[in-house]
Amino acid sequence: MEIKETALAGVYEITPRVFGDERGYFYESFNQQAFEQAVGETVQFVQDNHSKSSYGVLRGLHFQTGEFAQAKLVRVTKGEVLDVAVDMRESSPNFGKHVAVRLSAENKKQLYIPRGFAHGFVVLSEEAEFQYKCDNFYAPQADAGVKFDDVALGIDWILPHEDLIISEKDQKLPAMALAENNF
Repeated sequence: MEIKETALAGVYEITPRVFGDERGYFYESFNQQAFEQAVGETVQFVQDNHSKSSYGVLRGLHFQTGEFAQAKLVRVTKGEVLDVAVDMRESSPNFGKHVAVRLSAENKKQLYIPRGFAHGFVVLSEEAEFQYKCDNFYAPQADAGVKFDDVALGIDWILPHEDLIISEKDQKLPAMALAENNF
């Protein structure tokens, strides 16, 4: 398993070692010991989530605030997405910067997103199944987000704007400058 830090400190791209033959393939999708050794901290995941979306669905940019903040380990088990993490920590030298990584069932890559980051993805394939581990339970009262197309963020979502399918909730999220981000 290769675990390497992205351009944003604390965000890691994880590429498993895949063993394949005529029968199919096998890979270790998570190893607590290797993960903690690479990221230099202990993370205990307590909740797994799974979503299914069609082409053009954009989910995000979401995060939880305060004591309910969540770190996430995300991956795609069917299809392909562009996955985006935005640093929301005002004390960070990378505040407002983002990293975008293509995750797919084919490349089997994962992205570790620590607490203090907003997260979102857009589906690039006909359909995608997205799975993620969280280190804290979901708390509706701490649900927050930032507008996916805030020009201050400069995110290239790859797809034409007219192809995007965005929930009413996500369309109403505030700009980065107005987002609640008490980390």
